[in-house]
Order: sequence, then structure tokens, then C-alpha cells
Amino acid sequence: MTTEEAAPHELESAVAVVGMGGRFPGAPDLDTYWANLRDGVCSLSAFTEKELLADGADPAELRNPAYVPAQGYVADADRFEAELFGFGRGEAAALDPQHRVLLETAWSALEDAGYAPLDAPSRTGVYVGGSPTEHAMAAGTDPALAASIGALQVRILTDREFLAPWISYRLGLQGPSMTVQTACSTSLTAVHVAVQALLLGECDMALAGGVSIGSVRRQGYVHYQGGIFSPDGRCRPFDEKAAGTVPGSGAGVLVLRRLEDALADGDPVRAVIRGTAVTNDGAGKVGFTAPGVDQQTAAITEAWAAAGLEPSAAQYVEAHGTGTELGDRIELEAASAAFAGGTAAGGGLGVGIGIGSVKSNIGHADAAAGAAALIKTILMLEHATLAPTVDVTRPVAALRNSPLRLVTEAREWPSRAGLPRLAGVTSVGIGGTNVHVVVQEAPERRSRASAAPQPVVLPLSARTETQLSLLADRLATRLREADAPSAADVAHTLRTGRVRMPVRAYVVAAGPREASDKLTALAEGRRDSTVDPLGEAWLRGEGVTWPALDGEVRRVRLPAYPFAGESYGALTLRGAAPIPSVPEDPSPSPSPESELETKVAELVIEALDLDGAGGLAQTYFEAGGDSLTAVHLAGRLRDDLGIEVPIQLFLEPITLKDMTTHIVEMKQNGDADGALDALLAEFEAEA
Repeated sequence: MTTEEAAPHELESAVAVVGMGGRFPGAPDLDTYWANLRDGVCSLSAFTEKELLADGADPAELRNPAYVPAQGYVADADRFEAELFGFGRGEAAALDPQHRVLLETAWSALEDAGYAPLDAPSRTGVYVGGSPTEHAMAAGTDPALAASIGALQVRILTDREFLAPWISYRLGLQGPSMTVQTACSTSLTAVHVAVQALLLGECDMALAGGVSIGSVRRQGYVHYQGGIFSPDGRCRPFDEKAAGTVPGSGAGVLVLRRLEDALADGDPVRAVIRGTAVTNDGAGKVGFTAPGVDQQTAAITEAWAAAGLEPSAAQYVEAHGTGTELGDRIELEAASAAFAGGTAAGGGLGVGIGIGSVKSNIGHADAAAGAAALIKTILMLEHATLAPTVDVTRPVAALRNSPLRLVTEAREWPSRAGLPRLAGVTSVGIGGTNVHVVVQEAPERRSRASAAPQPVVLPLSARTETQLSLLADRLATRLREADAPSAADVAHTLRTGRVRMPVRAYVVAAGPREASDKLTALAEGRRDSTVDPLGEAWLRGEGVTWPALDGEVRRVRLPAYPFAGESYGALTLRGAAPIPSVPEDPSPSPSPESELETKVAELVIEALDLDGAGGLAQTYFEAGGDSLTAVHLAGRLRDDLGIEVPIQLFLEPITLKDMTTHIVEMKQNGDADGALDALLAEFEAEA
């Protein structure tokens, strides 16, 4: 189907982006990310020698003239709100920071879509990938850690193949759960796989994206002549001075639904994915790590064909754009061939199809690079603004004979008659996996008949008073904006799209301005004087069933939960930042009656990361126990104390104190159960 024949509303095979979450260099959230992109900010960090040494850098390495003290650094990647996700302190410290950041990013993305993270549709799939990390490598070679929690548990808490299953498990999502790995194109490939799963009916919602937190330490790199890294800590895609990329970090997750479902359910559609495609260069390139022209071109043309459009319909292309001489040259050649004709047909920009690369802003985020690029493109579509590629002094000469023009200044993204705003996003992975996604601006939300606004209760909750105040302040700011949603829509989203937490407050308001004023007062510690019976029940922690709101209400985008976890550090190959120890409970607690009972209790406390013997008043599952921990604990009891314990004992609804007493009695009575050996053998065979 040609561009002229394609109607903008022929979107039966389209997928909606209904939510997004992300953390990137210089940007703890997507509002900051967009402001940096729009304003042409380079968020690559240049570190001082003092900062590098404090984070464990080798002084001899810093004296190397080729050492470049720069990185696309994500701050606070060592922090994690572990309790929110059901992790004990010891387990959270062993958990790879990459897992921690991705869990929080997935949570934020679901909230952005208006869905409560612990009550999302059960048929939600998860398609994500990650990068190798220093923490995982250090954990895998730490015999003390393996002896403490078990080698299998170390792997489950650190290996990137468990990125997707941890999200599915902690958020209760029962759709397909797949860790996708295609090197630098990982997260955009994950989007492609998720789109296909939605169109095939394998799931009804999908989380797709990726994460790359190679290290939580501030560190630079050594530049090698002819290597891929920049000699000066700056990345200049498609520029005559381009000399390499800069390593970066980040995390990006998109929430996807079939467009028809999203529109029917009133979801806040942020953009529409019209088509995707994946190819591989095969043997058609000079080397395994080198990119190839033909299959990059094929990925682009196949994606636009899947969209029912000609590539020349594009107005903008977000390129892989690493800033390396070979990579940029081949990508430009491939894209120029695919988008031929765009100068005349296209763009509506007057000078051809725009091209750019977010790597100039944040560096190369490896497995998260594609998500960073797609999220950038969606933000540009939402704001009808093309963001600049920064640090460009002179675009490469090859662009003069190309349908593509490098965007170096922020500019309006014009509309055009007969077609919506359209863009393509490309990602290329070492090993040859090329991905292209066609993305379109969101359809305009239909207006609704306005009615006289009625006062509604806006319920808020958080884990701490500080977080509650911060949440109220951010929501107040949102409701002062020109496009602020109605109070009814805000109430609906807060009631159905947020997890209920222990610290609570509410305000009663009829419109966004009144709500904003009352939320500002709440953030400053002044409670709303209007009292509502259901609001008071909410304050008391009761499970309120909110009545239906008058008129038609829908989900709207509101500020996400403000995470405030403590630092759990990270394992390092350089001996710094050890895993924090679990503090002892200072409160008095009954001591075990025998030496054997003491040893059993110590094993239970260690395995479950309890804060001392006081934690033995809980049941096994109340203390956060699971099947893997049960197998580990049963093995320790057998190996250390010679006690054979049936796994069924951990399933009993008794306190851990009673369980330890029963275990001691089993030892004294000579009870044994061969089921443990059989279970361990079966488990090891499966592993």
C-alpha cells in the first residue's frame, strides 16, 4: 500500500504506547529527560580525580594519558525501596542494582499508564533485557556470598536472564515473561517482540524495554586509537569530528496495548506503533562486530511495509548514531537508501527528513539504548518539537546527497495535511541484529460533554510522610499546568491506578485549580478542612470501596510514586562498597532454650534476613520465605546440623519459633524424611 492510499485511521494492527518510565543520565524521570533533550543539554558527566578515587578507581589507571574520566552516569542507582517489592535487606543487597532500577522503572511505567502496579491486568507480558554488570561478575566469584545464600540464589538475584521473571513475580503478571538479548539493540528488539505478542493475542498488555547499569561507580574509560570510544568524552553522531561513543547507563520501560483496546478503555495513549521489523546482517559484512548496509535497509523498509506506509512518509528518524566513523557511515548509507524520496514526499520539514541520535546527550546506554531512543521520539511527537543532536560542529558531507538532514537546533515539528506526524527509530546490535520501529503521534483524545464539576475525594498514600508530601507537591504542580486533567479523572486514576500504602491523606476538590491549592497546603503540612466520611475511612487505613464517579471518567497521566529507598551498595571487583550487614534487633527477645535450638534459630534468621530473634514470631511466608529459600534452608539444616527436614514443614501456618522447636524435636526423636534428597535432586536437575 502506498502512502497516498493509506488512511491515517487504518490502524487495525497498531499498538498503543500507554505508559512510559525511564531513568537516564541527568534525568531521574521523563519530565527532566524531555527538558534536557529539548534544551540541547549534554548529560554526559566529566568526573574529577577525587570522585573517581572515592569510587575505587586505580590511581595508576588515572595517570594513563589515554584515560577519559567521562560517562553517561545514572545517579543513585545503588538506592532501592526494597520493602515495596518484598525484598529483605540481605536479599536486596545481593540483588543486582540493574534489577533494582528496572523494577522501579516498570512500576513507574505502569503508574504512568494509570494502572496500579500490583493490580495490573494478569495477562501482562514482560519483555526486557539488560547488560553485563560488575555486580553480577563480582557476585559470581564471591565464595562467601555463595556460602551465605547459596550459589543458585546468587545467580537468580544477579543474572540478567531473570530480569523479566522478577518483574512478573513481584508485580503478579501472568503473561509471557522473556529476557531478550541482542546486544546494543536489546530494548528495541524487546519492543518488537512485545508488539508481535500483543497482535498474536499472547497477552493483553506488555511491558517492554531494557536496562544498563554496568556499575553504580563513577568511572571513565581508556581510549584506544581505532577503538569505539571517544577520545574526549563527547559523542558526536554524524559530525565530521565524530571519533567514537561514550559508555552510558539508563533504564526505559514502555507499557503497550493493542490500540483498539487502549482506546476502548480510555487509556492515556502517548503514541502509536504502526510497524516493526528485525533483521540480521548474517555474513554480509566485513566482521562480526561490524554493521552491514543491506539488512539495515531491509529492517527499515520491512517495518514501514508492516505499517502500510512508504518510508518517505517519515518526517524524522532517530538513528542508532554511535558517533563512530564506520557505524555512522554505514547507517547513513542504509537509511539514505531506505528513505529515498523523502525530500520531496516527506517530511513536511522543507529540507528533507530529520535525523538525530540521543547518544549525543546521554552516551551509549547499551541494552537500554533503543528504549532511550524510542522514548525520546515519543516525547518529541507529544510536544510537536524536534530535539537537537548536540555537540555537532559540522554535519558529515554524505548528508548533502541524502534525503536526511541532521537536526542541530530545537524546532517545531510541523503537522501536515492527510498524514499524522510519523517517525522511525533504528537500533543496531553488535552481532548484526537490526531493528526498526515506525511510530506515529497519538490520536487526539475525543472531547467529552462538559458538566458542572462536583467535589470529589482525591486519595493519596505513600510509605512515609516525606514521600506523601513530595507526592502531593508533584501532583499540585501537575494540576497547575495548562493541560491539567479534570478532578474527576484525577480521582479515578488515584483510586484505581495506585497501590494503597500505609501513610495516607486526602483532599476534596471540584476542579484542578482548587485541588492544586489544597495539595500544596497538604505538602506543607496543612490538612484539608473539608471532611469526607470515605476520606476519613481512607485515613484510618480501611479498605475503602469508592463509589462510581458521575459522568465518564478515564485514566490520566499523573506523577509517579517518588521512590526513596536507602543505598544497598553494590559488589565490585575492586573490593569497595560491600553488601551491608543486617542490623541486629536491639529489642529484648526470648533466647532459645538449648544450644541446638540456638543454632537452628540462627540458620533461620540468616536465611530469611530477619532482624534478630524477634522476627521468629512470624510465619515462614510472613517473613518473606519462598520455595528457593526453603530448599536452601533445608540443605543447610541437613549439612550443618545433620537434621533432615521435610519441605512441608515450611508450609505450616506456625510461627518460626514453633518451627525451630519442632525441628529440634525431630533431631532429638531421630525423625528423618527422604523427601528432601529427592526434592534437591529434582531441583538441581531442573537447574
